[in-house]
Amino acid sequence: MTQTKVIPIFPLDLVLFPRQELPLRIFEPRYKQLVDDCMLGDGLFGVCLIDETGSVKGWNAPKTIGTVAKITKCEDVELDGLQLHIETLGRNSFKIKKIIEPAISQPENYDPLSVEGHSQVSELHEKIGTEEKMYIQAEVVMIPEIDENISLEKWQSLVELWKKKIVQQALPQVVEPHALDHVLQQYYLITDTPTIDYIYSLSALGAKDPNDLQPLLEATNMEELVQKTETLLTIK
Repeated sequence: MTQTKVIPIFPLDLVLFPRQELPLRIFEPRYKQLVDDCMLGDGLFGVCLIDETGSVKGWNAPKTIGTVAKITKCEDVELDGLQLHIETLGRNSFKIKKIIEPAISQPENYDPLSVEGHSQVSELHEKIGTEEKMYIQAEVVMIPEIDENISLEKWQSLVELWKKKIVQQALPQVVEPHALDHVLQQYYLITDTPTIDYIYSLSALGAKDPNDLQPLLEATNMEELVQKTETLLTIK
């Protein structure tokens, strides 16, 4: 029987892939609570792309497939506890089986960047009890990693697709081949021994929108991942 576990969920406007680093600045009260709870526990939470078609008690809903993030560093930004800077590293991807709603609904006209918005949430939290969780949680099942390799021929084919897409998008400007090679070099993507991480990085360079990357995270084998990457990098 597949084992499930409950983890905090952080919906974001991005896709986190396994083994990718993700720095975050935390300022909302609900996510400061999430980080505090993680630091007292195993340091793990789930990062999911925001599902723009739904909500959870007024808050941004997460896509079903996400990636576990491990907090590797946490520090105060201004030494006043109002903002935290955390560094995280992607681990396994997961699938949400059941959403556990937060204890509070999003207040009307809530502004996450304002002091007033933070006060609204904090006051609601005090009323219901500060032990209650303000953030979304979910019961999740871990997804096994793709452990297949990509051939050098396939990798070079993906690189050529990426180059063609960048050249096409830049028109009427002309992009010189050496400039594209320089970008690949900057991101350490010139290699004779490509791995799955190279595919993720190349795809991120070729994506215009985080939603373009979600299908790659949902791929279950190398063949499917390569096919979805080809679709992403092919000029429409």
